[in-house]
Amino acid sequence: MSQDDTGVDLDTSLGYLLKEASSALRAAMEAVLRPLGMTVTHYSCLELLAQRPGLSNSDLARGAFVTRQSMNVLLQALERDGYVTRPSEAPVGKVLPTRLTPRGRRSLAKASAAVRGVEVRMLSGLTEAERSSAYTALRGMIQSLRNPDGGDHTA
Repeated sequence: MSQDDTGVDLDTSLGYLLKEASSALRAAMEAVLRPLGMTVTHYSCLELLAQRPGLSNSDLARGAFVTRQSMNVLLQALERDGYVTRPSEAPVGKVLPTRLTPRGRRSLAKASAAVRGVEVRMLSGLTEAERSSAYTALRGMIQSLRNPDGGDHTA
């Protein structure tokens, strides 16, 4: 059988390869986070809050690549379990700024070390130049997809 001109050749598709890499990364992260009682989304939420305290549910959902509804369910569980705090009433508007508790920070420290190990393993076969080139290429792809009228990056 020949490849249909309108189809995607999975053996040479960069998009498919990126999705495969993303899936492999997520599986490796889930494997190291599971023993810590976390999911990738749980970890992402805590990491975002550590770096940007006070983010809203909507901001956290965007940063963790989940729906607002999913993030709200997660935040309720994290608050119930003592990982985060949110005020009972919004100080301004409707936004309930979320912050890590000391328990959340301790849990995040263990999870961050585990995730760093996964990233080190992922990059172990690359030289520093290859890592830099991959970073630049991926940033360029993201920019091109988010801004279709962004122009040619080769000029």
